[in-house]
Amino acid sequence: MKLTCKKHNVDFEALDGCPQCVAERMGRVRPEQREMEEGLNSEGLTLVVSEEKEATDYERMAEESTFLNEPETAIALRPGEDMEVHDYFEEARKLLEYAEARVIKTIDDAKLATDDLSIISRLKKAMEAKRKEALSPHEAQVKAIRDTYNYLMTPVLEAERITKEKQMAFLREQERIRREQEEINRKRMEAAQAEMKLKGELSEDVNLVEVVEAPVKVMSDFGSSGLVDHWKVEVVDMSLLPDEYKIPDMVMLNSIAKKYHDAKKIAGVRFYNEPYLATRSKQ
Repeated sequence: MKLTCKKHNVDFEALDGCPQCVAERMGRVRPEQREMEEGLNSEGLTLVVSEEKEATDYERMAEESTFLNEPETAIALRPGEDMEVHDYFEEARKLLEYAEARVIKTIDDAKLATDDLSIISRLKKAMEAKRKEALSPHEAQVKAIRDTYNYLMTPVLEAERITKEKQMAFLREQERIRREQEEINRKRMEAAQAEMKLKGELSEDVNLVEVVEAPVKVMSDFGSSGLVDHWKVEVVDMSLLPDEYKIPDMVMLNSIAKKYHDAKKIAGVRFYNEPYLATRSKQ
């Protein structure tokens, strides 16, 4: 029975499979067997593969291949979509296939990989340029909307800020008055206790001031407002701070590493080199 390979657009016998798909799969999945077979052939010998293993390999390749009418991933173009971007995507898919199948064992292999990295670099720049081009008008529109509403909301935000500041000032003042009244009463009670201890009686009554409870929450017809606890922290003595709470300044340390490499010594810090692969495309 004849079938058509969607990937290579060639007809083939169903039992044989697409010759190009089979060659690609064998080249990618079983390079060791191919090398062994070539080596044995040069010695006048033949590599024998069991029928069971061969059938298993064929089934695996058949499952991976596209000629069994499996759905192929594709990006449908929407009206007005940039055809060039779609071409970039298809090229990127091919580069991904090459990357997954790639084996680098020689300098020639490394050169081919460098070629692909250069192509990938140019493709990334082209796709990024297209992305920015597509987003540019929308970003300008978003910025215009944001700026407009920032302006329109200025009065209401300022009204909220001013009113909250005045309300907080009032509530804090009420709390200050309450503490002051309690302190006056505490001192008067201490004086009375001292007089009782000294004379055995009080010369006059202890006149305690009325302590007015500071409002915790202000209720109104439209709602309520009040102070809510919001605990914060301030380091007052860095030398007393436990080590587990000391966070290193990684921005500064990385800056030192870039500038001085490992020449500058800092106690408790190891500067080390971890190269990354840089790619420069020839124009």
